[in-house]
Amino acid sequence: MGKDVPAIVVNRRDRRAYRDKVRTCLDVLARMLREDRFEAGSQHVGLEIEVNLVDKAGCPAMNNSQVLTAIADPAWAPELGQFNVEINVPPAALVGDVFTGLESTVRGFIARAGVRAETTGSRLVMVGILPTLRQSDAGEHAISANPRYRLLNDQILAARGEEMRIAIEGPERLIAYVDNILPEAACTSLQCHLQVSPETFASYWNAAQAVAGLQVAIGANAPYLFGHELWRETRITLFEQATDTRPEEIKSQGVRPRVWFGDRWITSVFDLFEENLRYFPALLPLSEDEDPLAVLERGEAPELAELTLHNGTVYRWNRPVYAVVDGKPHLRVENRVLPAGPTVVDVMANAAFYYGLVHELADADRPVWSQMSFSAAAANLTAGARYGLDAEVYWPGVGVVPVTELTLRALLPLAAKGLARWGVDEADAGRLLSIIEQRCLTGRNGASWQVRSVHDLQGGGVGDRREALRLMTQGYIERMNTNEPVHTWPMM
Repeated sequence: MGKDVPAIVVNRRDRRAYRDKVRTCLDVLARMLREDRFEAGSQHVGLEIEVNLVDKAGCPAMNNSQVLTAIADPAWAPELGQFNVEINVPPAALVGDVFTGLESTVRGFIARAGVRAETTGSRLVMVGILPTLRQSDAGEHAISANPRYRLLNDQILAARGEEMRIAIEGPERLIAYVDNILPEAACTSLQCHLQVSPETFASYWNAAQAVAGLQVAIGANAPYLFGHELWRETRITLFEQATDTRPEEIKSQGVRPRVWFGDRWITSVFDLFEENLRYFPALLPLSEDEDPLAVLERGEAPELAELTLHNGTVYRWNRPVYAVVDGKPHLRVENRVLPAGPTVVDVMANAAFYYGLVHELADADRPVWSQMSFSAAAANLTAGARYGLDAEVYWPGVGVVPVTELTLRALLPLAAKGLARWGVDEADAGRLLSIIEQRCLTGRNGASWQVRSVHDLQGGGVGDRREALRLMTQGYIERMNTNEPVHTWPMM
């Protein structure tokens, strides 16, 4: 969840002061790393799930403020679009029946929120991109009231200096020009947090980067945007384009985009925070009163507010997180590549697969990132997003292989070992990893179910694409609420 900001106007002096403050924060972070100031102990995980709001017909409902008032739960927060909200799941120790506990917690949150949302005429949908969203829905009028989003919109557009061009080639083609960042709100994700030590951060981040494309292929759930059938996980390319501050001339100079996979493996978490300052101008240059060096000298943990705010406007698919909880600083890897949904149990299966896999890879004697180029990992992300379960990906020792074959033969056993070494109950792990296995065997995840259903509806007499998408969305919501995994869903 992003940090709220006041409704203000920033000037050149603010930018200069903010840059200086971020540099100070970076120096303090370096000292904290040298002096081992971070919390150690058992690993914890946490989830954030972005959710769409629809009306009774399955079309976007632009009323998140009313819905949040009705829900009246601090675990829920607004997102960029008025048709979005987000749930922040309390962290849990990665041990025992952790996923059963998280599943029960999330189902409870969503069930209670769903009942209260209905009093506003709205329903909740966990999906990577809402299939019924039209381009006319993604305009400046639909930005949430939080001043953070208005300021962010203004700053990104000012940096770019022209309309944004969204161009996506898939089974169909989409070309759109937009003068706001609202298309970003179409991207609703699952964010998996993993607390790690400073010493192991680089290994876990590198491992997360290495598997990002594989995660997306297996969990794809966003095949439609503005009525067009595009990538199986269109969210990836849409998010990259919708927040791009670079005009064409700047792109050609090799300037990095704000949504960034990265360009190298790292050796320390410091590498990422230092890159943020070196490559990316501030979008929200707002300084706090805290003197981080003075706080550190008192033996306390500084918030490093400017460092974390700036980090929140560099949209890495695997983002470093610095946070202070109960006076103790810690580090997390925030994995952001997965879409929301289709069901809570599918979300838990995606999370279990990720947490188990990165643990085994991060602790391997011969790290996977020492055996493959960074560009190969980036290419896997594009392939996984574009083709989903039909993607072919590169993996060391195997070469180019169908992602389903790689998952069944190599990745699921690795994930099972990783979860066992975390101390996760075998039954809890096996139940969820079997869902990933069945997706590979049946060739059905959220994206393939959506596409097949729409094709069947259009082939069966629903000639209008918009109506087919609306009917499919209604069927999706009905099945989502059963919590039966998507590979078992009947077609429309």
